[in-house]
Amino acid sequence: MAALYACTKCHQRFPFEALSQGQQLCKECRIAHPVVKCTYCRTEYQQESKTNTICKKCAQNVQLYGTPKPCQYCNIIAAFIGNKCQRCTNSEKKYGPPYSCEQCKQQCAFDRKDDRKKVDGKLLCWLCTLSYKRVLQKTKEQRKHLSSSSRAGHQEKEQYSRLSGGGHYTSQKTLSTSSIQNEIPKKKSKFESITTNGDSFSPDLALDSPGTDHFVIIAQLKEEVATLKKMLHQKDQMILEKEKKITELKADFQYQESQMRAKMNQMEKTHKEVTEQLQAKNRELLKQAAALSKSKKSEKSGAITSP
Repeated sequence: MAALYACTKCHQRFPFEALSQGQQLCKECRIAHPVVKCTYCRTEYQQESKTNTICKKCAQNVQLYGTPKPCQYCNIIAAFIGNKCQRCTNSEKKYGPPYSCEQCKQQCAFDRKDDRKKVDGKLLCWLCTLSYKRVLQKTKEQRKHLSSSSRAGHQEKEQYSRLSGGGHYTSQKTLSTSSIQNEIPKKKSKFESITTNGDSFSPDLALDSPGTDHFVIIAQLKEEVATLKKMLHQKDQMILEKEKKITELKADFQYQESQMRAKMNQMEKTHKEVTEQLQAKNRELLKQAAALSKSKKSEKSGAITSP
């Protein structure tokens, strides 16, 4: 009886062939929790729900530092602290300033001073390295599938030729060998034509021209995304400068308004004091006038009584 292995997600037991090679997941868990790229740091992670588009590390950083900005080197939106993402910051400390990537032409490839760590002898950035490795893996799987299918077809032909008899067997054998010999130059010529045209990476990708085309399209899209991100960053800077100017104008307006209010309050206070002084003086003058009128009346009455 074949041994059974547990799925790392649902913990049910399956044959080894039914589990994925990397994370040992069954088919249902692979469909329910696919491996996707994080919206911010672009690393692959296992998606827990459809609404979750960022990895756990970026989710923690968002809670701590807020929404990230584009990195000034790789343009990946993962700069939570400063203007550089954590990956570029660590690589710069370890390997020095970045160089231009030979694929996407961005200034985000770090030279590790070791040719064994380069990708096919080329200095590539992190994203281009991942894309190239995926293309290589896809090429290997396709070649493995082609070799296994051709081997199975060859075995079926041999079995059929053994069952069909002697003379027919020899004719069938010569036919199969001649067809195989005809196939080899075709593959070789195809391989040579691709390598002479200057493939973007390695002769290993020659049998997988759709994959290389797909990789070129991805690189072009990456360049377009990078330019759009730069334009977006410039627009953000312009918006920030305008917001800063608006804030300064608002502050100046508030300061002038407060000065005007203080001046109006002072004028109102002065006017009130002057009005009170005039009213007091007016009352004093009214008293003096009343006193003078009384004295005149008393003088008149005295003059009338004296004869």
